[in-house]
Amino acid sequence: MTHRNLGRVQNLLLLIVLLLGTAAVATDAKEITVARPSILWFDHPATDWMTQALPIGNGRIGAMIFGGVQREQIQFNEDSLWIGDENDTGAYQAFGDVLIDLDRGSQPAAASEYRRELDIGRAVHTTSYTIEGTHYRREYFVSHPANVIVLRLTADKPAAYTGAVALTDMHKGTIAAIRNRITSKGSLAGYKFEGGGADYKIALDYEAQVVVLNDGGSLQADGSRITFRNADGLTILINAGTDYLSKPSQGWRGKHPHERITSQLDAAAKTSYAELLAAHLADYRRLFDRTTLNLGSTPAEQHKLPTNTRLLKYSDGAADPELESLVFQYGRYLMIASSRDALPANLQGLWNNSNHPPWRSDWHSDINVQMNYWPVETTNLCECAEPYINWLDARRETRRAETQSQLHRRGWVMHFENGAFGGGSWGHCQAGGAWCAQALWEHYAFGGDKTYLRDTAYPILKELCEYWDDALKARPDGKLVAPSNFSPEHGPHEEGVSFDQQLVWDLFNNYIAASKELNIDADYRTKIAAMRDKLLGPQIGKWGQLQEWATDRDDPKDDHRHTSHLVAVFSGQQISPRTTPALAKAAEVSLRARGDQSTGWAMAWRINLWARLLDGDHAYKLLHNFIRLTGARGTNYANGGGLYSNLFCAHPPFQIDGNFGSCSGMAEMLLQSHLDGIDLLPALPSAWPKGNITGLRARGGFEVDISWEKSKPTSITVRSKCGNRCKVRFGGKKVEFDTKAGGTYRLDANLAIQ
Repeated sequence: MTHRNLGRVQNLLLLIVLLLGTAAVATDAKEITVARPSILWFDHPATDWMTQALPIGNGRIGAMIFGGVQREQIQFNEDSLWIGDENDTGAYQAFGDVLIDLDRGSQPAAASEYRRELDIGRAVHTTSYTIEGTHYRREYFVSHPANVIVLRLTADKPAAYTGAVALTDMHKGTIAAIRNRITSKGSLAGYKFEGGGADYKIALDYEAQVVVLNDGGSLQADGSRITFRNADGLTILINAGTDYLSKPSQGWRGKHPHERITSQLDAAAKTSYAELLAAHLADYRRLFDRTTLNLGSTPAEQHKLPTNTRLLKYSDGAADPELESLVFQYGRYLMIASSRDALPANLQGLWNNSNHPPWRSDWHSDINVQMNYWPVETTNLCECAEPYINWLDARRETRRAETQSQLHRRGWVMHFENGAFGGGSWGHCQAGGAWCAQALWEHYAFGGDKTYLRDTAYPILKELCEYWDDALKARPDGKLVAPSNFSPEHGPHEEGVSFDQQLVWDLFNNYIAASKELNIDADYRTKIAAMRDKLLGPQIGKWGQLQEWATDRDDPKDDHRHTSHLVAVFSGQQISPRTTPALAKAAEVSLRARGDQSTGWAMAWRINLWARLLDGDHAYKLLHNFIRLTGARGTNYANGGGLYSNLFCAHPPFQIDGNFGSCSGMAEMLLQSHLDGIDLLPALPSAWPKGNITGLRARGGFEVDISWEKSKPTSITVRSKCGNRCKVRFGGKKVEFDTKAGGTYRLDANLAIQ
């Protein structure tokens, strides 16, 4: 199959797209690259999946790109490839690899001018290099409109490509090549995360396909591979899927994926590369470009360094405000890439190269899945919350049945570890559902969609309230406490652990607000309000700390990674310096005792906590500690956190929640809206005296742009989506004004409406 003439048209269209969409101008010849703040780049191929390879994804399928010269490895995933059932979490599984071997002869010349980069402003990965005067270029992206992975190989001389494409299967499926297509298919039957015991009651069928299109030269199937000779260029399309269906009533299984995968690939194969890229860019930038952040310029000499070198210099104390902005936007990039239309982002987002991944690459309900979704509303990616909301909704039936059977209560609870089929492991996290439900309410608080609130969020909020209506126990003093539990993830079990108490308060508060918004269930609302007011509230202990347990037993030397007793500060709203100053001070005492070094995600949580405590410099200190190059690979529950050279968060090992949590924390430093109004620059650090941010969202249905100099806002733009009354505050100044849906309002440095 040849596409030589089509390729000429593609190249012309591609040049136009690139000229319009990016500062890097490229043709099939050598590109001229201009440094941009949205770029991660390296001067060598990746040799390690976790710390060096770069991620691409469309929310359902994703890949890790290595950028090898002689052999390209594209490790790919599809988010429904799960083992497990309704009784056990199981684990997220790796799908396989696409391997491209390029024939350079028996003694290949070394490559020069090598560059491997990921442009998160375009969600396009590029690898380029020169060998013996020929310049080679590859572009990779995952198209959400086409629902396929796309790889384009070009060169500035004809007949530059000879080699083979192969497909591997992590579950020993059948692999065959016919004409220009390789297919692998199989079943997950018999695969277990842990050995022993009966097989899982659910075993998905799966399939992956690779289509190879050549410009010039020849192409043929060779066993399970496809070989190509003297091609001017290649376009490679990849797709994968399972028969997973997010409906417990149908046994979590639907149609075999073959027909869907084939039709999507066939449609993509009939579309030019330039058209695929243009559609991808338009779709991706519609989300990504909503929010911009400028914290200042990095010195040119430092800016032009590879990302891993910049990260190392930053770790050693070199200022790099554009690297900080990159970390913020990388969190947003990873969210778009791992949470759209399908299952929610898991512990590793979408990317996984193991059938026995750390912590099952699951959805942990005692911080991790919640942290994944902290930035979606504030940083203007509300659509990315929908997979999380739908996942919670789908598991209700299974969770209700187990809760009734095992705990004899209405409503439902989650496990600490949770899988794709409603099952879980490692015991019940009784407040995990209440914490997840925060996102349900926040999605309404930011967006104002009453149909969503009535049909989706409210029923779940009420069911969770019913569980606690049955579970709470009255002490002799009349205070209501949660059943015996530990404080995730340490310490003794006792009733009334602060983590549970604070999350129940938050759940009840959100349910009451939802009931009022919908004007329904007034009697039950009154009952829940009375129960909320009887809850044992946050307690201040003997060394001035916010107690982690009902008993005053906190150890001031305890530097545990979890700060479970501070959830009322963030992501809750029960404690704040403005409304509860004594409790906020106690929370600060506890947070200082925990320390400023920990796992990656724990430091990310502490950025948010210090921001809510209005200490911008301490929040920035945690951010700086988080943006620290680490090479640690083994599990470290203490102080090994930071970033790998590919900017993945290191627990260690890799755990993506820190990428999302740090993004959320930076947004909280610049804008907060949880206290009946919009607070501008509430935790601005001295390291950011000048800057601007556009497109942050605030509760009440507002979008906000802020420019500031000398640590004070100079101009503010508020866009009203819902027509609600708006309150804006900075320092001792405040303004309140009516808005109309669709209206734009500009304020000056004195908060006067212009």
